[in-house]
Amino acid sequence: MGICDAVAVAKILNATLIIPYLDINPVWQDTSAFEDIFDINHFIQALKDDVSIVKELPSDFSWSTREYYATGIRETRIKTAPVHASGTWYLENVLPAMQRYGIVAVAPFSHRLAFDGLPSDVQHLRCKVNFLALVFVPHIRTLGDLLASRLRSSPSNMDGTSTSVSRRDNYKPGVGKYVVLHLRFDKDMAAHSACDFGGGKVEKLALAKYRQLIWQGRVVKSQFADEELRNQGRCPLTPEEIGLLLAALGFNNSTRLYLASHKVYGGEARLSALRQMFPLMEDKRSLASSEELAMVEGKASLLAAVDYHVSMQSDIFISASPGNMHNALVGHRAFKNLKTIRPNMKLLGKLFQNKSMGWSEFREAVVRGHKNRQGQLQFRKQNQSIYTYPAPDCLCPVAAAA
Repeated sequence: MGICDAVAVAKILNATLIIPYLDINPVWQDTSAFEDIFDINHFIQALKDDVSIVKELPSDFSWSTREYYATGIRETRIKTAPVHASGTWYLENVLPAMQRYGIVAVAPFSHRLAFDGLPSDVQHLRCKVNFLALVFVPHIRTLGDLLASRLRSSPSNMDGTSTSVSRRDNYKPGVGKYVVLHLRFDKDMAAHSACDFGGGKVEKLALAKYRQLIWQGRVVKSQFADEELRNQGRCPLTPEEIGLLLAALGFNNSTRLYLASHKVYGGEARLSALRQMFPLMEDKRSLASSEELAMVEGKASLLAAVDYHVSMQSDIFISASPGNMHNALVGHRAFKNLKTIRPNMKLLGKLFQNKSMGWSEFREAVVRGHKNRQGQLQFRKQNQSIYTYPAPDCLCPVAAAA
């Protein structure tokens, strides 16, 4: 999303864009660069008629490095861009410096361009970048296609007891359907949510310590009680909870489920209930060999890209927690007219706190609460992300029938 905004800002400034540098996330510790994830030549070629893009700095500006900006205040670095800045702000505050020095570095840049009040050609360009220009490198697409193909095939042993090796090696060709579950339930997410996940005092203290280490007290949600957070729908669904949601919506033990996830907080023990409900649940490592995963193993961004590619080919996508991956896939699948189930987090937060509710009552409440959250196109409202809600900005209007 930041890359899409960078292209849009270059368009606004009539500037040449240097391929963006990706920061190293303190949690994932992934050093992957733009060209490790995205097809850089396709990116430049797809946008050649819109914005001039180059792979590296011209020799005249070779001094403009991250190290240069890290050693002092520099007039060519703009670090005052407000969140959701307007196009006018860039013309008034960035363009003069660029005209004077010939180059400008805007950092930090995440979420630094508004979603409203921009010319239609800039909005259309953001759509073009997101949905057409940003394509994963070939080996990620090949691996994702392989996993999707195996998910659509029929394992010779369907009793849920086969090993990962037998599931990989014994497939009968088929065109079966599969559901992708984006389970963002890693330690990072659990700590940042400030929610109680039933692990008692020890778990609470451990997550609080991790939260302080990573965010140094900057997690505003930690001041609220667990009940308040759940009533507001601000707690990620646990593996057990998302399993109950899926079961209430009609999925069962014959459903092919692909788990798009990093490291699950609590490990395999935390997944046991979900796996019992959905014995045909797979992930990257159960579907592919270590040799097939070699080029992406240990690289969080590349592993996420594989999950994204598999998710885009699924019959249904559902996420256990809102977040960047969820938001990007919701928008991309809407653009492609693919079905996405959006959990009603507020409703589920209240339902899971009701310990006296029976299964039939729970199921009825879930079905009723998700009646209009299963693939219906949502139009973007003011201040909402164009990448999560691509209609109407990114979609062609349909002419009224005569």
